[in-house]
Amino acid sequence: MTLDDLDARLALRAAAAPEDSYTAKLLSRGIEKCAQKLGEEATEAVIAAVTANKPELVKESADVLYHLLVVLRAAGVPLADVMAELDARTAQSGLAEKAARQYQPGQDQG
Repeated sequence: MTLDDLDARLALRAAAAPEDSYTAKLLSRGIEKCAQKLGEEATEAVIAAVTANKPELVKESADVLYHLLVVLRAAGVPLADVMAELDARTAQSGLAEKAARQYQPGQDQG
């Protein structure tokens, strides 16, 4: 399965009634809830990574990807836009790309 496949499946489920689809139910609760779930799953993936629990990291990574796509949908950001951004970044090294970004106050430079 590709991210495009997952996004297409998510689109179908988002169109269902909230009683029939977890995706539709989550989206009906608003972007704040969608983002909260993404944060929870990301934290769980980090914990699995630092504890070297590979099977759990695989599961949590799947959850992160799913919930990221839900957040993108809730925000009205097409996956294609994210993929285009990634594609543009591959034209230069990651270090050069990061150095080229302008610092904005309040932005984490991590």
